[in-house]
Amino acid sequence: MILLSPDTVVNAAALETRSLPKKIIGRVQILPRGAGFGTWLRLIFEMQFLRYLIALLPFLVPILVSRDLALPITQAPLAMVLVIGVVEMKVLRLSDRGRARLMPEEEADRILDAFNFRAKALLRRVAARRGIAEGELRLVAEQSELARVPPLTFVSVQSATPEPHVVPLAAEDRQILTELFDETLSEKDLHRAQQRKEQSIQDVGIEATGVSAHTRLSAWMDAQAVEA
Repeated sequence: MILLSPDTVVNAAALETRSLPKKIIGRVQILPRGAGFGTWLRLIFEMQFLRYLIALLPFLVPILVSRDLALPITQAPLAMVLVIGVVEMKVLRLSDRGRARLMPEEEADRILDAFNFRAKALLRRVAARRGIAEGELRLVAEQSELARVPPLTFVSVQSATPEPHVVPLAAEDRQILTELFDETLSEKDLHRAQQRKEQSIQDVGIEATGVSAHTRLSAWMDAQAVEA
């Protein structure tokens, strides 16, 4: 999971938006701060152009080995297009039958309901900690559509007040949001459920006015404990 906030990415301008939900995958390239090698490798694999090059390696290698093969290979663009299509649509994505085999639709609904319930609870805690009393907060979890590879998940808190924006997250906010996934509800679980439902994004919202006094008191007590 990559938490998106102006402080957690190198290119904060990529998070600017005029409408909600702000979508990332296939639109902008995110450069997360402090990301590990595995995360960078997964981000690179999400780049469509590089995946095309990998799919075309069976054509590119012979060209590099023998110049005599260059002309006949480059004169077969249809074959290259077919290979790219097979890799993108059959290997890296699931067919309707493949989606149906992932899990029963009722199980996918249960996972998505559990995710939405947890997301709302975390949003209420973030709103209480930040002292937000009005407006709507939205937790947006966007995942790559690619199957058979580790899921790539971008999570952000977004708001339309006073204008559409990705909410800057303090360290305490980010710590709260790390509870979004655990052994009972993992990124992979969400990814499989979204694949089953042919979705790629979960957009969960709460009204700040609906945050209970108990949640706000708990947030205040936590803040006092940290200061002490």
